[in-house]
Amino acid sequence: MTTTDSIPLVHASLGEQELAAVAEVFASGWPAGQGPRGKALEAQLAERFEVAGAVALSNCGVALHLALLALGVGPGDEVIVSDYSFPAPAHAVRYLDAVPVFADVRADTATVDPRSVADLITPRTVGVIVVDTVGLPADYAELNALAERHGLFVVEDAACSVGATYQGRPAGALAPVACLSFHGRKGATSGEGGALLAADPAVAAHARLRSSFGITSIFDQAQVVGLPISTFTEIGYNYKLSDIAAAILQVQLSRLGEFLERRGAVAARYAELLAGEELLTLPRVPADRTHAWQSYLVALDAGTDRAAVAAELRGQGIGCGHGTWASHRQPVFESKQTCPVSADLFERHLAIPMHAELTMDQVERVATALRSAVRAHSGPSRTPGGAA
Repeated sequence: MTTTDSIPLVHASLGEQELAAVAEVFASGWPAGQGPRGKALEAQLAERFEVAGAVALSNCGVALHLALLALGVGPGDEVIVSDYSFPAPAHAVRYLDAVPVFADVRADTATVDPRSVADLITPRTVGVIVVDTVGLPADYAELNALAERHGLFVVEDAACSVGATYQGRPAGALAPVACLSFHGRKGATSGEGGALLAADPAVAAHARLRSSFGITSIFDQAQVVGLPISTFTEIGYNYKLSDIAAAILQVQLSRLGEFLERRGAVAARYAELLAGEELLTLPRVPADRTHAWQSYLVALDAGTDRAAVAAELRGQGIGCGHGTWASHRQPVFESKQTCPVSADLFERHLAIPMHAELTMDQVERVATALRSAVRAHSGPSRTPGGAA
């Protein structure tokens, strides 16, 4: 099989428009962070998501860290996080010597279960980080109401969901603070990158200052006649996004509708081709929200050998992955909690190719190969009822 026959799991949609934007940055003489392209990107994000402040950052993980800093999280505080997720939220909590408390997820959507969140609230709980699982927004009506009743903050981890909606509102604007990712597998990408969005301009200002070692923009200082000398009054970090990446993202955001349409068409075709396969459960999208389709996860029947299925697909040049993580089971967190739904999905989910560059012929090839592989490697079913 030649390389041209392979179908990658992910593929970034980057081309001539993005290259031209980078060339403009090179010509400007300011490739570093917090320059004119970074400022323009922040204005574009604030307008798109209708928030008071947007801060362009090097990745979503640092956005989560800065969000918790701005919200006053400290040692010993408990922050409830969605368990079935890349564990960046739990890492961010631990950065501040606080305690991540893992909430289980819904079996049908894999998004955090509001009932699990409610059961975990204690006098030490200060907030909740809600994850839009692989591009699907969670149940924000219930979660925001629950947080308000208990005086907790809510942070939306919208790393995977740029372009999705919930009850007509865009993901990234579903909680008072949101964190975005522009990693290479996201719907809009600069390779690496992120942003913090805030309804309160003070939160955004705090994050922007902390993202640059606690001082104001060097670019801004360079515009002042004279010799401005910064004063460091608090500990900060180097979390800035370069103007090179910001320029790429401005183009990517302008193309986001096109990318979403293509991903949505891929998801719809998978649903048609895989319908009725008893050994697979397909993603469910509730009627009140839309999916950004960062990933397409199918749940294998519990009697199916996932590793063997993956090996067969990869042997045919078809990329695949395990889905995401049951965070509470990761040794670094030393958690004694149990999240049975998350743990089950961690064992059974399989990610198949999903990106805007897939052709329908490739989608059909993936579906045919997947059907064949799961039938060849299935045994007695042990799937819990209703799991997605």
